[in-house]
Amino acid sequence: MTETITGLHMSLPEVLALLSAVALVVARWLPPVARPRVAVVAGAVFLLSAIALVVTGLRWQLVPVLAAAAVTLPFALSPVVRRRADRPARRARPWLALPGTLACLALIATSPVAAWAFPVPAFPEPTGDFAVGTRVLEWTDPDRPETFTADPDDRRTVVVQLWYPAQHVAADAPRAQYLGRTEAEARTVSEAIAAGVGMPGFLVDGVPRAHTHAVPDAAVADRRFPLVLFSPGSSGVRTQNTAWAEEIAGHGYVVAALDHPYDSAAVVLSDGRTITTRTTSTGDRDQDEKLAADWTAIRAADLGFALTQLQNLDRGSIADPLTGHLDTTRTAVTGHSMGGAAALQAARQDHRFTAVLDLDGFPHGPTTPALDQPTLALTQAITPDTDPRYLPRLTEALTNNSATSYRLTIPDTAHLTFTDAPLYLPPVPSIVGSLGRTESPRVVAATTLAFLDATLRDDRADLPATLRTYGDLTVHQPGS
Repeated sequence: MTETITGLHMSLPEVLALLSAVALVVARWLPPVARPRVAVVAGAVFLLSAIALVVTGLRWQLVPVLAAAAVTLPFALSPVVRRRADRPARRARPWLALPGTLACLALIATSPVAAWAFPVPAFPEPTGDFAVGTRVLEWTDPDRPETFTADPDDRRTVVVQLWYPAQHVAADAPRAQYLGRTEAEARTVSEAIAAGVGMPGFLVDGVPRAHTHAVPDAAVADRRFPLVLFSPGSSGVRTQNTAWAEEIAGHGYVVAALDHPYDSAAVVLSDGRTITTRTTSTGDRDQDEKLAADWTAIRAADLGFALTQLQNLDRGSIADPLTGHLDTTRTAVTGHSMGGAAALQAARQDHRFTAVLDLDGFPHGPTTPALDQPTLALTQAITPDTDPRYLPRLTEALTNNSATSYRLTIPDTAHLTFTDAPLYLPPVPSIVGSLGRTESPRVVAATTLAFLDATLRDDRADLPATLRTYGDLTVHQPGS
């Protein structure tokens, strides 16, 4: 992994390549005494940096720098070569050289802008008392046919990634790859996500280069911890909320995030197969709503199955280092977007879930039976473009709850604010909100932790007062 320089979102070789390219471009305008030395040193630094980038992996953001340097290098070094050969140096007239210089500098300037807009994501350091470990598990439900395939013997399989409180880990311990167990898996997933939204995969080529703060298979801390199950958004993947999961785990929770095969953008199974999404919109609102309800039901069943497996794991029926460390009597079910809808449905059907957290999820599917678990719904800023059915459906679900429910609308957010997207997408308010790359994950984690502490740990702090500091809060009391 190549570390990026804070603020620049560029690695040291990338910065050296950029600066040396600038030096090559401006060398023509330096005094005659300094001109050859600057050209030779800048050319050497550029070539060494370019070699390093080819070895470590060249990002598309550096292509403008390479192009500008390739154009400039012959002109910058030609006078030096001709002088050593005792031939008179030739220089373009200023009125010809100036437009070329400005054009090359403008081309180079696009590189840091592109690196800033599409960076290698830098994950915030978890602030909890625990180090964070992670591991990936795969389970097949022998009692549930896979409805996305025609094979009658195919059974539903889910991939689950756990983030958990770990014992102290060494500062130089290897950190988990983002988006997958390996960089190859991460690239497969990254390209599938980009294709799903119609984005060229190269634009987010920095994402699979990222590593997180969790340590794979770190020793679990010696305690029992509440459990938080997570379902990603439509075509989302289990790792889409890694910054959130690491922060929650660092504060003493075990987070179990699911991949839903044929729904998630790409799921790489342990046997090497890659399953891509088959959930696509028809363009007909009523038909899409029916399909979404069906897919939500499958996700809800996945969540219930995963909880059963985690209970078996904790009892020792499934051998795992986390055996005996999961307090499955204190379990929250959460999700983003369609995953939030799945969390609501799972809670309706399965009373083993003791709290519900919906991250900006439209409540697809039936509204009965009523919820009877404490529920927090975080929503993006409501605008005229918001689906007019969203708030009425969500309000119905929260109002009918027999336990206290909360809806917190956080200003300056968008739908993807509640994921890792602000860490690596351009800071366009309509896409990722305007809280910023640092503040977005902090706010989502802080509100979530306040709710989890109150519902799973019986924290006596004033939950409504805490939530109100982050946005517009509506409290739905039972029977109100």
